[in-house]
Order: sequence, then structure tokens, then C-alpha cells
Amino acid sequence: MKRTPLYDRHVEMGAKTVPFGGWEMPVQYTGIIEEHHATRSAAGLFDISHMGQINVRGPDALAFLQHLCTQDVESIAEGLANYSLMCYPDGGIVDDIFIYHLPDRYLVVVNASNADKDFDWMQQHSQGFNVQLENISDQTTMLALQGPRAEAILDRITDIDVTALWFHGVVEGVLLGDVPAIIARTGYTGEDGFELFFDNMYAARIWDGLLEEGQADGLKPIGLGARDSLRFEPKLALYGHEISETINPYEAALGWVVKLDKGDFIGRETLQRIKAEGPRRKLVGLRMVGRGIARQGYPVQAVEGDAVGEVTSGMPSPTLGENLALALVRADVAKIGTELDVVIRGKPVRAQVVKTPFYQTRYKK
Repeated sequence: MKRTPLYDRHVEMGAKTVPFGGWEMPVQYTGIIEEHHATRSAAGLFDISHMGQINVRGPDALAFLQHLCTQDVESIAEGLANYSLMCYPDGGIVDDIFIYHLPDRYLVVVNASNADKDFDWMQQHSQGFNVQLENISDQTTMLALQGPRAEAILDRITDIDVTALWFHGVVEGVLLGDVPAIIARTGYTGEDGFELFFDNMYAARIWDGLLEEGQADGLKPIGLGARDSLRFEPKLALYGHEISETINPYEAALGWVVKLDKGDFIGRETLQRIKAEGPRRKLVGLRMVGRGIARQGYPVQAVEGDAVGEVTSGMPSPTLGENLALALVRADVAKIGTELDVVIRGKPVRAQVVKTPFYQTRYKK
């Protein structure tokens, strides 16, 4: 089991740790609900160093990423970052990724559990392109600072004017006077916030420095538990839940990331056909009408009893105070207002298809 450079800090702070994607990670410090509300109302600090980071350099870096990704990477100007997918030829999703366009390279951030698979996939498809791929995951610490107070906290410890950093903007700057870092206005909570990348040797210093600087603002360390509830409410996909090798982007409501007009890329032909025919399944939001919590993998059926899909994520929403779920269901039962049953421990519990996202994002744009 791998550990991030901040593992000892997490233990010292009393975090409960769990296995996640091959890593031993903090799931909570003081409690998932408290950490969730702290991020929505003030700010949260997340150790996300378990995620993979891959540098893509060389004369063909853009052409290579265009071949590999569904996003139009040419539209990601230097100083910007954007979300993308890598797909298999059959339209299934290899991974969802974030691409940061830096002056001398692209930095591709991938999911922790997929890091080795993704790097292998990228290497397999690099033949014919003049590119250099470098997996820097083991040398890089990655933190997320999220919430309405994130900008004010970060602005006090960096040499760049983060108030002028646009949504999805990325720059290279300095933290705490002398720590070189990549700073991006990105995140995974639905709140305004930042992601920070720097060498592992500075991990404890930056973690401690941010928590000390943000103490008066209400900044708290946040574990994976609240990270999941925070991403769930604004319907941000999680690999292994809303997306996987057996789910295509149109089923996952991620058709907006598939740029069919940009030219050829892996999976384009299949995705073009799926779009033309319409996806057979759709990702919907469910509000539980009956008593019960829908969890991942629970079957979903029509009120007449026909199996129509399954829950991808579900939990009591800390912000909205309702039992909610995301489910991948047959397209013909995906209309808002449709009543369905979630099968909880063998018993059907009534739910209703509702509009998503459950929580409207508050990004600074």
C-alpha cells in the first residue's frame, strides 16, 4: 500500500485512514459532514498526492494528445487547463483526466487507481509521435485548496495575484517565499478553489503553512469521505462509479467533452455512431421518496418490476439534507419526474428522477 509524503501528518492529526486505489489515504479527520460543510462555507485542504501526474513534451505533444483525447486539446491555450477523456476504440472510457498547458509542456493528471494503466496506454499509443512521456507521480505532491475562502488564503502565501487567475487558469509561481509550484484554478468540489503541485520535499512545509495561514478563515483538512460527497452534489463524475471501461461518454452525460469535429482520435468512429443513434443508457439523478439510502451497485427497476439500471453513487446529501443518488438507467425511463424503485436489501424503495446537478457550482469565472 502506497503512502503520500503527508501520511505522517495525517496520522498525527488523528485522521482515520482507508485503502483507496492502492494508497492508504485519510478518509476523515473530525467527521465527513463537518468537513463537507467547512469546505462549502469556508475552505478545505485536501492531500490528493495519490493522483497521477504525467509530463508530455516534444514537438508532437499537441498532435499526440489530440490523437489520445476526446477534448480539442488545441483549444487549451498556454496558461489554461481543461477536462478530457481518453477512450478505447469501442467508446469505453480509459480514464477522465485534466490537461494543464504549461510553457514547456502539458501536464496530464490522472486518477490514482489508473495511473499505471494510463501511463502504459499513453506509451502504447506514442509510436509515430515525437514526444517524451515522464511519469512524475512519485516526485510530486498535489494539494487542493477549495472553498469560498480559498482565494484569500492562497493570495497571502504566493507571489502571484491569484485574484486575477481565471477559471481553469494555470501559472507557475512561488509559495511561502521560495517553494516553486504550479498553481491552477481548478478543483473537484463544486466550489471556487485551487490545485497546487510541487516537489515532495516541500510537502509538510506547505501543508502546515496553509493550515496555519488559513486557521482564522476556517480552513480545515479534508479527507476522502467529504471529497466524495462534495463532488457528488454537483454531479462530478468519479471513475469506477459514473464512468468506466464499460460506460461511454454519452451515457455518462459527458458528451460535451467529445469534440467529434476536431479530427480523428481513438474511439471517434464509435462515439460518432453512438451520438447519432442516441445512448441506450443515461445517467440520471434520483431523489429517494421512500425511506432508504441508495448505494453504488444497488439495482434500479421500473415500478412494474423490470430491471432498468443500477445506482452509480448515492448518499444523504449534507448540503441539501435529502437522500440522493446518481444512476445509470435505460434511456426510455430517464425523463425527469419518472418514478423508479431502488432495490435496497431486496426491497424496492420508491425514487423519482430529478434534475441535476443537485448542487449548483460556485466557480469564479
